[in-house]
Amino acid sequence: MSLTADPPACAVPAAGGTSTHKLVNGGADKLIFKIKSSNNNEYRITPVFGFIDPAGSKDITITRTAGAPKEDKLVIHFANAPADATDAQAAFAAVTPAGTVTIPMSAT
Repeated sequence: MSLTADPPACAVPAAGGTSTHKLVNGGADKLIFKIKSSNNNEYRITPVFGFIDPAGSKDITITRTAGAPKEDKLVIHFANAPADATDAQAAFAAVTPAGTVTIPMSAT
């Protein structure tokens, strides 16, 4: 089970902007994920919860509103998805995360 982010870091203007990243499932099992941010005031992440098919990928969008330049991070918690899960948010509450991926974010 492995999950990677491409690109592995996010740089956006402090005045605001967006960055798109691809989460890539390098394993043979369907994964479920939840994204947490160290700064929910200035960053919006879409989607927060989701599934990634085996050997598949999922695009996420990081949007920053205007604010002071600062270093932050996203932490993506992931696990094997339950076989019958259809609602990622509800299903994630029932699993124990098996790993994390961190995306450093910088606003300059």
